[in-house]
Amino acid sequence: MLRKIRIAAAVVCFTLITLLFLDFTGMLHAWFGWLAKIQFLPALLALNAGVIVFLVALTLLFGRVYCSVICPLGVFQDVVSRIAGKRKKNRFSYSPAVSWLRYGVLAVFVLSFAFGAMAVVALLAPYSSYGRIVSSLFAPVYQWFNNLFAYLAERADSYAFYTVDVWLKGFATFGVALATFIVLFVLTWRNGRTYCNTVCPVGTVLGLLSQYSLFRPVIDTEKCNSCGLCARNCKAACIDAKNHTIDYSRCVTCMDCLEKCRHHAIRYDWRRGAAQSNKTEHPETGAVEGGAHVSRRNFFTATALFAVSNVLKAQEKKVDGGLAEIEDKKIPDRMTPIVPPGSLSARNMAQHCTTCQLCVSACPNQVLRPSSDLKVFMQPEMSYERGYCRPECVKCSEVCPAGAIRPITVADKSAIQIGHAVWIKENCVVNTDHVDCGNCARHCPTGAIQMVPMNADVMDSPKIPVVNAERCIGCGACENLCPSRPFSAIYVEGHAVHRII
Repeated sequence: MLRKIRIAAAVVCFTLITLLFLDFTGMLHAWFGWLAKIQFLPALLALNAGVIVFLVALTLLFGRVYCSVICPLGVFQDVVSRIAGKRKKNRFSYSPAVSWLRYGVLAVFVLSFAFGAMAVVALLAPYSSYGRIVSSLFAPVYQWFNNLFAYLAERADSYAFYTVDVWLKGFATFGVALATFIVLFVLTWRNGRTYCNTVCPVGTVLGLLSQYSLFRPVIDTEKCNSCGLCARNCKAACIDAKNHTIDYSRCVTCMDCLEKCRHHAIRYDWRRGAAQSNKTEHPETGAVEGGAHVSRRNFFTATALFAVSNVLKAQEKKVDGGLAEIEDKKIPDRMTPIVPPGSLSARNMAQHCTTCQLCVSACPNQVLRPSSDLKVFMQPEMSYERGYCRPECVKCSEVCPAGAIRPITVADKSAIQIGHAVWIKENCVVNTDHVDCGNCARHCPTGAIQMVPMNADVMDSPKIPVVNAERCIGCGACENLCPSRPFSAIYVEGHAVHRII
């Protein structure tokens, strides 16, 4: 019964957290965004004392329940392990703890955190790793299927779905996510929870606490016949059936052993009950005794047709009225990267961001993408090739669980200056093509751009933009909507510290 409750809770948490990274409408975050905020590292970075106390108390009471229910990366490993178990049952065995590796990784994690090397912290954090996997690997597939449904619905005169652009937001981040996925998949397929008990720093910290948990699995030596069935089904490899011991620092409280034991020799009991049963505790680990082919063909056919239709549509979008090819915009060389409104400064973003990519996934305007700069590797930065930061949108500040982007209102956003526009005379179509434009001034939401005659002495001379840097908020509307290619004639230079105007 306990195992079924644990699995049900894990499925709900895992599904909802995954959907948070897949949902491009932003609807789910209002209801279930708190699931991201109760993850260990985001709560620590946000200095959310309530969540931290809750997770510590939960571990001291019930063991590493966080790893088997709340942590999405842990549940993901359980899913892979369960699939692998269909091919080969009773495939695990007890192995001693690799303490030097566990505590060595934890030391690297703590030192990186202390010295501000957040890229290393983000690489090791389980929640961030899972977020990158979903955002980089699963989200494009999800969006492709959404576009397929939108295409089919449109043919049926229904607009229940709408298409979204599917694009690679960061090649380096995609590579990290793919490598993480492959390593985790191989480790889990072969040895279960190896990553959680030898690499994951959060698992190591909670393992230190779980040695003192009030409730824990207990082996009854009077009923146990040392068959080893529990150990062969323990994906944490923490049950030593020969010596009737359990390494509680590695036990993730999955309850699999309780169900597998045919003699009911393992029970989930409280610590005093274990002590009264003549169980001994290990001084270091805290261990205590006691029609398929047709479906596939149809699927691949539909996928191929959908891919071809997307390619054709993409080609249609690259021409202007079917006459001229539209060249893609290139990212300008900014001296200071732009970080989202609410992040306060580039320094605050660098110190608090877990690079989970939740804000990147939730951005409806496709402005955020992970950075390739090693100093702030995989942290979100803004660029305006595909859209601009609309003044009425505060989605990224609503979903950030770590305090890297603080919650702001629409009114706040209109007063936050994250950068200022800079005009490049050589790129402007007024000079290159000798035509009137004014696109940047027409679409500036704050009226920070005015068009003035190029030659003050000739009133009918072509007009060029002049930027009022005091009124500009750096939203990027001018940069995005500028017709110049491949570089815009006006771009936004970021501010290291945001200002209020």
